[in-house]
Amino acid sequence: MTRIFDDPANFTDDMLVGFLDANARYVTGVPGGVVRATTTRPGKVAVVVGGGSGHYPAFCGIVGPGFADGAVVGNVFTSPSAADAASVGRGADGGAGVVFSTGNYAGDVMNFNQAVQRLAAEGIEARYVLVTDDVASAPATERSRRRGIAGDFTVFKVASAAAEEGYDLDGVVRVAEHANGRTRTLGVAFDGCTMPGAREPLFMVEPGRMGLGLGIHGEPGIADEALPRAADLARTLVNGVLAEQPDGAGTRVTAILNGLGRTKYEELFILWATVSRLLREAGLDVVEPEVGELVTSLDMAGCSLTLMWLDDELERLWSAPADTPAYRKGAGTVAGATGERRRASDATTAIAGERDPAIVPDRSERPADEAALRCAATALTALEAMAHAVGEAEEELGRLDAVAGDGDHGRGMVRGSAAAVQAARHTLDAGAGPGSLLIAAGDAWASKAGGTSGVLWGAAIAAMGRRVGDAGRPDEATVAAGVRDGYLSLISTGGAKPGDKTMLDALLPFTEWLSTAVAAGEPLATAWAEAAREAERAAEATASLRPQVGRARPLAERSLGTPDPGAVSMALCLRAVADVLGDGH
Repeated sequence: MTRIFDDPANFTDDMLVGFLDANARYVTGVPGGVVRATTTRPGKVAVVVGGGSGHYPAFCGIVGPGFADGAVVGNVFTSPSAADAASVGRGADGGAGVVFSTGNYAGDVMNFNQAVQRLAAEGIEARYVLVTDDVASAPATERSRRRGIAGDFTVFKVASAAAEEGYDLDGVVRVAEHANGRTRTLGVAFDGCTMPGAREPLFMVEPGRMGLGLGIHGEPGIADEALPRAADLARTLVNGVLAEQPDGAGTRVTAILNGLGRTKYEELFILWATVSRLLREAGLDVVEPEVGELVTSLDMAGCSLTLMWLDDELERLWSAPADTPAYRKGAGTVAGATGERRRASDATTAIAGERDPAIVPDRSERPADEAALRCAATALTALEAMAHAVGEAEEELGRLDAVAGDGDHGRGMVRGSAAAVQAARHTLDAGAGPGSLLIAAGDAWASKAGGTSGVLWGAAIAAMGRRVGDAGRPDEATVAAGVRDGYLSLISTGGAKPGDKTMLDALLPFTEWLSTAVAAGEPLATAWAEAAREAERAAEATASLRPQVGRARPLAERSLGTPDPGAVSMALCLRAVADVLGDGH
């Protein structure tokens, strides 16, 4: 387990301060992550990789000549926010555009796509490429739904080498997508990993067993099997990956036998001895394989096998030199890789400070009236009650999430709600009404929480703010309409639907009950309390649903019998607001 930390909530920021100091030759900090210590040379496409932390050397450890130009670093196992991704992309851009690339996870998809849109609005052309190499996470007919795991490394490497060679934006995207189409991975876990500050691992594997088809965010395997001898494990991995050989692939491959954080290198070499022989017996020529820890999962015990089928272009790019804090390939300096040295920044200021401060509207010309200020104060009290409720439930929400996910939901809710409260206080102090306060709170929630739920909560709260506005006290019908706007924003932003086992399954019955009760003339406090009870019942009922989206989808059977953590936290927050309204606010 992770034993060295001060405040678990600041684990990632504290880690980055030390990483930047130790690797100042290669990298410098920007809000949201790291970029190369030298500027991107004019005309070179910038490749920016990223995702949650906990995977070192991925992602910040592979920033440097011949590899990535920047890495966006989220909290442990949590997607970084759109603001953070845009910040790193902006810092890495050299004028020829930015290619983002991550594994295929819902939070990453939402946040990095939003970052592309933000940069486009600023005149920076950007693209986004997903990695989908995990053969265990979806059938071959649904490759677009597969997770990105250790295959991230091969895709990131060839895309970065192409950019270093001078490929244009379309060319880098083409190569990255081509590499992804030829990359396959299968992994196994011998034991789970433990989040910083947690007392128990996210999952456990019984002695003498292994989980087949694990994820890299603390997700357990999709099947439980007896732990075989090394030779038999090698056959399981090789056969599982070769069964997914791309159509038209040749006989040349590169391979990564990847350790997940707690598997000794000696064990990996024992395994590789048989893996390499089996690959040769299958008629494959292995080009420059890698055996070691490249994409880890905190302290998870386990390993994975990745194969990328090569053609002449992919082989050249895979073999190209690189020089980064954690990965070096070839001899000497990468040709043409260096730009001007960036001005050194204080790591603590760059990383541990405010990444995306709340934007406080200027109310000097049109200050909110007294009724609007009272309503804004109530909204702040409601947000404070929500933050307190999720803080009390953080451990339980994490436990629910760890059943079929990565166990970070409680911590993400705490970070998001705390950021929302801070932004709301600043906005209220500036004399803003309830609409501006909620919009600022929503933006802060999305920025600080990251992940899927952070994006969705931020979108929902901001949508409600836009509806209620800043003029006077909104009536019951306007509040109900604002809640419905929030619900619709979740659908449009996240793409889920009722019945998919998400927070929508608690919010929909709440929204419908609230609208009906308000239309019938019930006071807001009464209608909200009744609707909150419906949300609580609906959240518990999600235990019988199978997840259809997100990280829990590949582990749907494990999820049966456990309510959805997003639905539970939604109901918890709605109940907290009901208590505030019931107190006469």
